Amino acid sequence: MVNLSKPTDSLASAVYTGHRAAIGKALSLVEGDSVAASRFCQEITCYTGQATVIGLTGPAGCGKSTLINAAIAHLRRQGLQIAVAAVDPSSAITGGAILGDRLRMTDHAQDAGVFIRSLSSRGHHGGLTRHIHRMVDVFDAAGFDVVMVETVGTGQNEQEITQITDALIVVCTGGQGDDVQALKAGILEIADVLVVNKADLIPAKTTIEQLRSGLALRQSGNREVPVIATNALSGEGIDEMLTAANTAAQGRNSTRADRRRARIRELLAQSSAELVKGKVLGDESGLITTLCDQIAMGQRSIKDCAADFLHELSS
Repeated sequence: MVNLSKPTDSLASAVYTGHRAAIGKALSLVEGDSVAASRFCQEITCYTGQATVIGLTGPAGCGKSTLINAAIAHLRRQGLQIAVAAVDPSSAITGGAILGDRLRMTDHAQDAGVFIRSLSSRGHHGGLTRHIHRMVDVFDAAGFDVVMVETVGTGQNEQEITQITDALIVVCTGGQGDDVQALKAGILEIADVLVVNKADLIPAKTTIEQLRSGLALRQSGNREVPVIATNALSGEGIDEMLTAANTAAQGRNSTRADRRRARIRELLAQSSAELVKGKVLGDESGLITTLCDQIAMGQRSIKDCAADFLHELSS
């Protein structure tokens, strides 16, 4: 049985009680690769899995931040505590975040029931930041009911967000042209909810029809992806969007234990991949050199050589 007594680590204990300064300090800690960060994450892991984690992705200018701002207001009226991890583009020079998302969510800056953290992607692929898993766990352990994660943008390779969220909302606007085609080709399959924002604009109706047509060609089994028209400024469709996301989250991971297990599985996979990569790049035994030569000469496949290396590691 999991021990759910109060954490013994002082920082973890402060996070567990929802102390805002401690949450901020913990978020900064887990962005690094220190031993202290690993120990802290180990300390709080058993207190995760209670929050509903909702992801939002979509092209620049589609209104993700404004939608989140409206969603926060709606959820706060229900008495829920909300955390937001907003990943901003990085400066090519400093690596820091532009903090644009935080500037667009100033309506809730003084609300003690809302915690907004802008993060730098720092070149990490997938529209996220490297240790976003850890940051979600910090918010989860701190007792937030809903954690919202906003990506930098959207693209066919930006599917990592599905690994850390209980439900994924893909946002677009009317009149995107090629962007809609990209959604159909790469993102449509991973969406739990499709949102057409700025629904007051005329092109929105056409976009809704295009997305529904694309879904009709790709849906299989009983999985249905709703297409919802929203207007973040007026609040139109916000309740419907959040209800659909919550339904999707419950369908994907029906219990707290399921959500916690799924998130830990992803963390384990990520850590394992990083460890194996380090072993491959740092190998001095000559095995990797031999395997690389065999691949280069067409004698063996990369997959077979990788299997050999993993076997060698486990022996």
